[in-house]
Amino acid sequence: MLSPIKLLLVEDSPVVTIVLKRIFESSPDIQVVGTACNGLEGLELIPKLQPQVICTDLNMAPMNGLEFTEEVMKKYPLPILVISASVQANDTQNVFQVLKAGALDVFPKPMGGLVSDYDRLANQLIAKVKILSGVKVFTRHQKKMPLEDNQILKINQAPVPNYKFSNENVKSSTIKVLAIGASTGGPQALYAIISKLPASFPVPIICVQHISEGFLQGLVDWLGNESKLPVKIAAFGELPQAGTVYFPPEKRHLELDSQGRFVYSEAAHAAGHCPSVTVTFKSVANFYSRAAAGVLLTGMGRDGADGMLAIARQGGLTIAQDEASCIVFGMPKEAIALGAAQYVLPISAIAPLLLAKLKI
Repeated sequence: MLSPIKLLLVEDSPVVTIVLKRIFESSPDIQVVGTACNGLEGLELIPKLQPQVICTDLNMAPMNGLEFTEEVMKKYPLPILVISASVQANDTQNVFQVLKAGALDVFPKPMGGLVSDYDRLANQLIAKVKILSGVKVFTRHQKKMPLEDNQILKINQAPVPNYKFSNENVKSSTIKVLAIGASTGGPQALYAIISKLPASFPVPIICVQHISEGFLQGLVDWLGNESKLPVKIAAFGELPQAGTVYFPPEKRHLELDSQGRFVYSEAAHAAGHCPSVTVTFKSVANFYSRAAAGVLLTGMGRDGADGMLAIARQGGLTIAQDEASCIVFGMPKEAIALGAAQYVLPISAIAPLLLAKLKI
């Protein structure tokens, strides 16, 4: 029998702490090993209790949840779930600041309190903690570390030492579009790629991110603020422009018509998702053929795998995020199993490869 997941709760409300403890301890797979009422107390408890997952509130004193997350990621990197009334869909800065700081997920406290719709909330929270318990996280340095020349990269699942991304050793046909798909952990992964692309990026970028309803515009705004590129929701009938990042609207698949313009569809959920990565990837493959590049990032399930295979079969460039840097190695794993991924790379290596391919 597996040992229960050791969970640390950091929450300044005694009532909320009691409710959360009751929720998590209702699962035999989770053990609440300690509680703290602010970030400073939480930091002191981590080396003593050795938790596997941390759940933290955001608004606390003397150390709030954002500061706490930053310190944890520097000193004791662990999976963090932020549970707060301040991470609603309209709290764009809060939500994406804590994700950028290293938190893996957020859970908005219902405005009616945790006791409203208790069973549904309990199931969601327990499921999130179980997912996060399987995630490996790494120390987040204040200074971004460059990709070492001798970093081992995986290409077609074989390690290739001393692989350098230069214009001389990267051969490909002309890329005219970049399509990116992501799910759980996607905002951080998208940020890691898009923030590294220059304003002169020469092709359109079409992204599909599975995200809770109401959070899409916040993601678009945040990435736009953190990027040199404009980020927007694709307009129906719009022709994709170079150097612009596009997302489908909520509850719509994003495809391209025979003229290469954006169209929406409301077909049945593909692989359980609408918008679907596979639907968009297949449409991109159909229109751009070998001039398409597809990147499949962290996420649960298999959405995107068949779409990446469609791009690969057309002779396009395909890249899957590697297991070590994924929050959930579901979608990339499925694409790799199909033989659809030409490159399997850590998240830090994806933007450099794209820039080399495009000779930037």
